[in-house]
Amino acid sequence: MTKIAAEPLSALRARTSYKWQTYPADVLPLFVAEMDYPLAEPVQQAIISRVLASDTGYIAGPEPVAAAFSRYAGRTWGWAVNPDDVRVTTDVSVAIVECLRQTVPMDGSVVVTPPVYPPFYELPPEAEASAVEVPLLLTGTGWQLDLPALEQAFARGADALLLCNPHNPLGLMHSVETLRAVADLSAKYGVAVISDEIHAPLAYEPGDFTPYLSVSDAAREFGLCVTAASKAWNIAGTKCALMVASSDRTRLQLDSMPDEVAARTSILGLHATVAAYDDGGPWLAGVLASLAENRMLLAELLAAELPEVAYHPPAAGYLAWLDFRGLGWGEDPAAVALEQARVALEPGLRFGRLGTGFARLNFACSPQVLTEAVTRLARVRATPSGGAPV
Repeated sequence: MTKIAAEPLSALRARTSYKWQTYPADVLPLFVAEMDYPLAEPVQQAIISRVLASDTGYIAGPEPVAAAFSRYAGRTWGWAVNPDDVRVTTDVSVAIVECLRQTVPMDGSVVVTPPVYPPFYELPPEAEASAVEVPLLLTGTGWQLDLPALEQAFARGADALLLCNPHNPLGLMHSVETLRAVADLSAKYGVAVISDEIHAPLAYEPGDFTPYLSVSDAAREFGLCVTAASKAWNIAGTKCALMVASSDRTRLQLDSMPDEVAARTSILGLHATVAAYDDGGPWLAGVLASLAENRMLLAELLAAELPEVAYHPPAAGYLAWLDFRGLGWGEDPAAVALEQARVALEPGLRFGRLGTGFARLNFACSPQVLTEAVTRLARVRATPSGGAPV
């Protein structure tokens, strides 16, 4: 297995994506979840071959990517997915909205578990529902879902739960026991569970990840999985995501969606995703090897240069949830990092009220860029009184 190296800054700054066009060239962009690695060759070739064939029309159906995902899920997690139960759409956010439209009544409520991926607050209103917060618990052994509080929310009439599995921004993988408990509560109260599993291929130990629909009959009865190859293979712009059902109830929900939900999927994204799931394994292993080194390098850098910043390496993904409260940088340390260190982080406030004093850092970059970013941050210090940084 060969590690995949990040591209040099000179090449990265030529990219036209959101990550590289948002800030001036003196800013190190470690905010949005885009990686700095070159695309996997099978993915590149899949896209190029379709373009050379002038095959850029509408998709004919989900069959190729459904079969590829079924093979990948069985090979990676031992999860038997029937390809007939897989549908496609443009991206996971759209998948969530469309699933909510099928499972939540107008003016219904959707549970989110902060600190959590910011669009989780925006997607329920798009489906004419409201978001209800049930914050994660921070215990002596780490973060976890607050099951008693979830039950209270379900008993009060919540219609659905948006489950982030693995959880963004914490890189938390929920245990089988926790997922089964969620499924039991879901069945008890008739609450739909939409499990966003987009970060699942980025588990450092693939055996530690558990697909929600694999845990029990209760999970399969009321649960839907939404996922994509976009985070793991860095192909968000190719626009292809998957929705997976496992019961007559949820199959009907997917089949009740307008035809346009699937028709908007990119044919280039479909073929790129097939290539990722079928032939992108060696590349992903190389990326994970680089990410594993970076997640520990970040711990070493922080311990040496910013010991006031608390960090727990994630079990999945390339996003670090950093606690800056020990530095006295105020409610939004990302603003300080950008203004004074010229490092762009994702503001913790966007992840809910538990994000006050936190920021998210993307370490899917070169070790040199990561080292420079922490060095810049370390130059910024709070005043002894905890006032404005100087």
